[in-house]
Amino acid sequence: MVFRAKQLIGLHVQASDGAIGKIRDVYFDDYGWTIRYLVVETGVFFEGAQVLISPNSVSHINWDHRQVQLTLDMHRIKASPPIDTDKPVSRQHEEQYFDYYGYPYYWTDPSLWLKETYPVRPFGTAPPAHNLPGIHGEAPLNPRLRSANEVTGYGIETTAEPIGHVEDFLIDSLTWAIRYIVVDTRHWFSGGHVVIPPNWIKEVDWGQRIVHAAVTPDSVRGAPEFTPRTDFSLAYEASLYKHYQRDTNWQ
Repeated sequence: MVFRAKQLIGLHVQASDGAIGKIRDVYFDDYGWTIRYLVVETGVFFEGAQVLISPNSVSHINWDHRQVQLTLDMHRIKASPPIDTDKPVSRQHEEQYFDYYGYPYYWTDPSLWLKETYPVRPFGTAPPAHNLPGIHGEAPLNPRLRSANEVTGYGIETTAEPIGHVEDFLIDSLTWAIRYIVVDTRHWFSGGHVVIPPNWIKEVDWGQRIVHAAVTPDSVRGAPEFTPRTDFSLAYEASLYKHYQRDTNWQ
């Protein structure tokens, strides 16, 4: 199952002993393309500060009640190392944060969240979910955190021309990996929305706000359209990979 990143924005966050605030953004790392933190705007108990919540702390999401339930209590969250979300989160702050909660460092194996907890999806193996930058796909020493709110709106460049912009991200409900980028193509040609997995990205120019994808304009024009009503099944994903003539051995 996948859900859209924008669906998280505004959800109420509930500690084990009370409400702490609402989600205003999510951070993902630019190597694993996996959600690493929920950015929560808190209330009076936290003096209005913003706090980071790791997906490790989420027990479940109640979409009907627009609520994210945590395994942590309010005092433990309030005593966590302070992080200024208006500035880039440093690796030193992340180390303090993970040490405080006793979580393993994700950057020592930047592939998927919770892979020991969820090694296999309950309804079958999924396509690759992470980007592989560099000639040999080596992991950077310091993958950086990126704001989903900030990256929304980045232009998408194909092998020949622009084809749209980033509108949203589809997140795996078990691993919190960004499985697909939702691309709005309507301002470039008479199309709709399509999805492209991060591992088809050649590079991202973070300064120029451009995502370079290893796909052709014609292949995007003929790609299966994505809508909020799309049945995001393994069959849909298989048809997507076959359309782009990509390996489907993951099935």
